[in-house]
Amino acid sequence: MTKSPTQVSRFQPFDLLATLVAVVRTDGVVLFANAALEDALGTSRRTIEGARLSDCFTAPHLLQNALAGAGSNEFAALRYDAWLKRLTHEPLPVHVIVTQTERPGEVIVELLPLEQQAKQDREERLIDQAQANKELIRNLAHEIKNPLGGIRGAAQLLEMEIEGRDLKEYTQVIIHEADRLQTLVDRLLAPHRRPHVVGDVNIHEVCGRVRSLIVAEFPRGLKVARDYDTSIPDFRGDREQLIQAVLNIAHNACQALSDRIAANDAQLTFRTRIARQVTFGKQRYRLALELHVIDNGPGVPDSIKDRIFYPLVSGRDGGSGLGLTLAQTFVQQHHGLIECDSAPGRTDFKLLIPLP
Repeated sequence: MTKSPTQVSRFQPFDLLATLVAVVRTDGVVLFANAALEDALGTSRRTIEGARLSDCFTAPHLLQNALAGAGSNEFAALRYDAWLKRLTHEPLPVHVIVTQTERPGEVIVELLPLEQQAKQDREERLIDQAQANKELIRNLAHEIKNPLGGIRGAAQLLEMEIEGRDLKEYTQVIIHEADRLQTLVDRLLAPHRRPHVVGDVNIHEVCGRVRSLIVAEFPRGLKVARDYDTSIPDFRGDREQLIQAVLNIAHNACQALSDRIAANDAQLTFRTRIARQVTFGKQRYRLALELHVIDNGPGVPDSIKDRIFYPLVSGRDGGSGLGLTLAQTFVQQHHGLIECDSAPGRTDFKLLIPLP
């Protein structure tokens, strides 16, 4: 099918999308297929255009019915799940979105691989969860802070009035516990108090700083490997915040590796890569930094996998449960996101940050 120059320029923006997109007539004939759809089907665009899109599905009648409904103006948009046939692979589960255009008889069919759709939903939940955490932490910390100061002050005054050493031990317990809670509150409020100091950041300098701190704390039994893409450019960000975020993740990993460190076979890896044409945080970016912090520990316990970024959730006795919460906050202040993929023997925390 030969397209006019007007059609070519009109459809061109669809080629920039990672989403699978076809523009079809209501009789099902494909007017345009973008590069992503071409790649997914494993066949050339020239073969797809002019053919019937419904032939690309294991259940063609679903799309035929949707196009018929669009042609008779029964709806402006329709969604359903289907299986897309591929030339050299197993069928691909997709979420199909059929949308009318302003041109009569023309419909846009958007196909979202269900794995990608699930990933987007998961990222949106992480972002919403982090925002809710931030508000909860801020409000809770402020509510605790004022009465805590009053409790400590009252205990100090009481200590001055009593003479017995035994009774003073009780006031010392009150003061000590009040100080411990004050430290916890200060850590909760730290990301919201500290100004965002922006400058040029080299991610490998950040990793190097974290690595030196980890090696100093765990000098034996732990191998810290580096796998860098040295072509990654500097970007604008808060270097100290990023160091703290990566350090929190690496430190958590090392604590989970305690048994392997004792057995002298623990490994921690810092890996950097460039991701291209990625979508996260409800936005699409041409380039993004991928920083992986990978360990060979026992993995995140199943009981907390879905809650590891919640405040005060910890997988070990005595943990504050703030390290990952603060790391997520610092990375999100760089418009980024942290994801976790964990199984026994391999846990991968992936930091995604947009690049210019």
